[in-house]
Amino acid sequence: MAKSGYGYYRTTIFLAMFVGYTLYYFNRKTFSFVMPSLMQEIKLDKDDLGLITSSQSLAYAISKFISGVLSDQISARWLFSIGLFMVGGINVLFSWSSTVAVFSALWFLNGLGQGLGWPPCGKVLRKWFEPSQFGTWWSVLSCSMNLAGGLGPIIATLLAQSYSWRSTLSTSGLICVVMSIFCLLVIHNEPSDVGLPNIEASAKKKGKAGSSKDESTLKEFLLSPYLWLLSLGYLVVFGVKTTCTDWGQLFLIQDKGQSALMGSSYMSALEIGGLVGSLAAGYLSDRAVARQGLHVYGNPRHGLLLSMMAGMCVSMYLFRTTITQESSNVWILSLGAAFGFSSYGPIALFGVIANESAPSNYCGTSHAIVALMANVGGFLSGLPFSTIAKHHGWDTAFWVAEVTCVVTTIGFFLFRNIQTKMGRALKKTE
Repeated sequence: MAKSGYGYYRTTIFLAMFVGYTLYYFNRKTFSFVMPSLMQEIKLDKDDLGLITSSQSLAYAISKFISGVLSDQISARWLFSIGLFMVGGINVLFSWSSTVAVFSALWFLNGLGQGLGWPPCGKVLRKWFEPSQFGTWWSVLSCSMNLAGGLGPIIATLLAQSYSWRSTLSTSGLICVVMSIFCLLVIHNEPSDVGLPNIEASAKKKGKAGSSKDESTLKEFLLSPYLWLLSLGYLVVFGVKTTCTDWGQLFLIQDKGQSALMGSSYMSALEIGGLVGSLAAGYLSDRAVARQGLHVYGNPRHGLLLSMMAGMCVSMYLFRTTITQESSNVWILSLGAAFGFSSYGPIALFGVIANESAPSNYCGTSHAIVALMANVGGFLSGLPFSTIAKHHGWDTAFWVAEVTCVVTTIGFFLFRNIQTKMGRALKKTE
């Protein structure tokens, strides 16, 4: 009976979070999706576009950090639902606006709402699923971003062409508002809320010394070098990924002479590749952990992480240097899928590794810190990146992103075997 209960609640809660976060992500990227249509109606230069996207990234970084730290103290279902409601409402208001100042202010508020989405998801996953399944389900849930990113550009482009970009934003916003109410009713924070034994309590009884029962002081945790290595790696990977998702279609249209449809198709291919990459990263790295176990030095997930980061570098180089106006559609879409596969995999892995390497009392804070650094990378991919493109061209701007990715991959490879257990957990394990 208990197993049946777990199965029912896991299914309904996971589906609610999956659909909810798909809407979170779609409504985070609606401005990027409708950018070509919006620019036909309202005159915006590259600095304006960068200001709007960076305002959201800055707010998202702040909000996600605060949400991550507080996620152990606040009801996950309320946090998730309130954020989704807020994001939907902001998209509706955005559809009524027409100036850069209002666009930037509203997109900043959108970023604040967006930050309330993922930390509650991570908390609920830890409460409802076994530790040995954590990486896989984390990756499956992260595929909601790829689903939204894959279908989003095509749906948004078709709606914008058939109706208007304003109708696209208002419709998606209203759907978000309705879904937020559904999530509030369906999601439960932990099994004990519905009369079932908690998963984490059982896992701790079975845990080995120096694992889930280890706790640490904040100072010990923050002084862990591995925390900052993960943070730097995530900053660059997320920044480079955001560069391609936010600016890739404009690069293709303005610099490579491709059509708007090909630009949106490239974005869809990137997200579809990312969906596969996220699933592969979670499943394959879980198998590596099952075979090798977690140790004081290094992490079984590092091999896959580094391979995918190298794939990002190669696919970015080919994207920048080989595409011309005469390039075949298949080649362009293949490069998009390859970059998506190799960029979304590391994004999933950085989050999983940050959680599992941290002391049990700072798992949420660990992910909050690396996610904050990731969103600093997202901010840098906005206005700073568009400024480089404005003064030196898209090709140079993408070259800078490419070189940064290469240097980071080499650096992470050199430090791949440092101590990965953070805080006091390291001393106990030793």
